Amino acid sequence: MTTMDTLLTELIARMRGFIDDEVIPREPVLARDDDTAREALAGLRARAKELGLWALGHPAEVGGGGLPFLDFVYLNEIIGRSEFGQLAVGSVTMQDTIMLHLHGTEEQRRRWIPGLVSGDILPSVGLTEPEVAGSDPTLIETRAVPDGDSWVINGHKWFTTGAEQAAFCTVFARTEPDSAPRHARISAIIVPSDTPGFEIVRSIPTMGHDPSDHYEVRLTDVRVPLDSLLGERGKGFAVAQDRLGAGRIFHGMRWLGQAQRAYELMCARANTRFAHGSLLAEKGEIHRYIAESAAQIHAARLMTLDAARAMDAGADYRVRVGLVKFWGARMLHDVIDRAIQVHGALGLTADTPLERMYRQARYARVYDGPDEVHRMSTARRLLRDPGAAPWL
Repeated sequence: MTTMDTLLTELIARMRGFIDDEVIPREPVLARDDDTAREALAGLRARAKELGLWALGHPAEVGGGGLPFLDFVYLNEIIGRSEFGQLAVGSVTMQDTIMLHLHGTEEQRRRWIPGLVSGDILPSVGLTEPEVAGSDPTLIETRAVPDGDSWVINGHKWFTTGAEQAAFCTVFARTEPDSAPRHARISAIIVPSDTPGFEIVRSIPTMGHDPSDHYEVRLTDVRVPLDSLLGERGKGFAVAQDRLGAGRIFHGMRWLGQAQRAYELMCARANTRFAHGSLLAEKGEIHRYIAESAAQIHAARLMTLDAARAMDAGADYRVRVGLVKFWGARMLHDVIDRAIQVHGALGLTADTPLERMYRQARYARVYDGPDEVHRMSTARRLLRDPGAAPWL
């Protein structure tokens, strides 16, 4: 850990108590899409602020907790034990806050950052499009053209997470001619959600979630001022990578929290369930499940922390993050799958959190780039420079 060992250890313990004792017991209510769920979440958010656990990873200069990157990585492992953890402690807006802090104008920062830090507003990002491969953002077809003092945006996005609840959407659109380099054609533009022409088409039913928090969005002659550009024109990929690079490490740590929780449920079930003459914990196949799960979790944890340390040190972390993305997603799936198997028919029901965790885990192999793309890009880097392997 860092020089904040004592404080960090205390924060981890306090966060663990809040997530395990207050957030997790409320999950059945939080999973509803109704006023009861919203009231429960509001109560948890107030409690997190009371406990000094709110927005700890947001920069101190914009009103956040200012926790160093690596320290927050450790905390994110605890936050990830519940899928509602990010919402409960305000970290759900952290990546967008940092993106605005790094690339936004003074006016953009003044308008949006205070509400993001306080939790009064939520952001969304319009990147993926249904007509083109989301794994190749150079294919984005949404276009923004200058017209007088405005950008006029036309396009079609989907899997725009949280769009209906968001105060604004950072839309990635093609602003440069096809003659420009492939990675210099896209810009990021902030679009307030109440802008005429910004249409929420539907909540996309996904993996048993209907409604889900993933939305299809159409932009039809959407007009925003020219100064709505986030970062430099044609530098949208740099903006996106600043958001996604750290985000993949945060995903990896949250996945560890979910996997550890599934592992704990699996062990508890094995130690109490009697079948065919003995406890499940006495059977060889269950021993394999437990040992392999522990090994996968431990390996993924060390891998993720290694990537976080490289990023914190300003080193080239791309290979490390690529490994984390596809290895961690597979680990998450495998551990939850084994936990369901040990629970038998009970694991398929909503009487445990495992079936919902399993559905959420399947997303991990697709969002922020599918496993195949991360394997391919990581392998290409290693073939160009075998010395980039993280153990060298």
